[in-house]
Amino acid sequence: MPKVYAFTRHGGPEVETFLDLPVPEPGPGQLLVAVRAAGVNPVDWKLRAGKRRPGQAPLAGHEVLGSEVAGVVRAVGAGVEGFAVGDAVFGNPVTGGYAEFTLVPADIAAHKPDALSFAEAAVLPVAAATAYDGLRQLDLPAGSTLLITGAGGGVGVAATQIAVHFGLRVVGTASEGKKEYVESFGAVHVAPGPRLAERIREAAPDGRVDAVFDLVGGADLAEVAELLSDRRKLITAAAKETVAELGGAPVARARTSAVLDEIALLAVAGVLRPQVTAAYPLARAGDALRAVEEGHARGKTVIEVTA
Repeated sequence: MPKVYAFTRHGGPEVETFLDLPVPEPGPGQLLVAVRAAGVNPVDWKLRAGKRRPGQAPLAGHEVLGSEVAGVVRAVGAGVEGFAVGDAVFGNPVTGGYAEFTLVPADIAAHKPDALSFAEAAVLPVAAATAYDGLRQLDLPAGSTLLITGAGGGVGVAATQIAVHFGLRVVGTASEGKKEYVESFGAVHVAPGPRLAERIREAAPDGRVDAVFDLVGGADLAEVAELLSDRRKLITAAAKETVAELGGAPVARARTSAVLDEIALLAVAGVLRPQVTAAYPLARAGDALRAVEEGHARGKTVIEVTA
């Protein structure tokens, strides 16, 4: 039977294990996808540790890890239009991505362009889509200055690239070790630490910040919020409760095929460069997740599944 990498209870890495499970059957509106690559994200280990998404059911038995995949359609469920067996696709699975086969809802799947590898397509649905949704939510005119906290992470790098393409000026906070990395995408780098808001203001063009895209939360979020005269231009993907208290809002995720299509076009055009910097076979899925969980990964990490 096909293999998956899952967790059987909430906890640390010790609860992760390989399981042999039957090939899932696609229900109405779903695609059965033979996985070729799966993106590895912080949300994966956070779910394993017990942080559930709003409305998500409690863990029952096991849960396959992985929130984004690319692969080949093997079967389509009732009511599916626009996809056929043999299509190369990418999207957000509902039965986990660290697997040989998974189910992907057709309405949050998109066709993989030939110009993108499976690994490149697999890292778009979470970080790049979050970045795109956040920037559309802010709806800033060209020439505005955007602060991105945590600009060296997966969402931050994607947000920087797309923001620069939209004609925005970007200031990004990241560790000193990621200074050159962040600057390579067109951002002005500011290291976290004392006097953060003051140093951001000094680094920002014209000494002002028009919007904040937060990816860090914590004390830094409250401090940088003070840079804004309009708190409606404060969004976060890291601290939903805190941002409401500050007058801002969480990133409103669209989760649609249309957004994935737009992101794929940006990637093909070279505007958005998928930063796949490490690849592991499915047999080393635990090592891939450790690299992300322990903060050793720069760029995006993928798990590649042999065809």
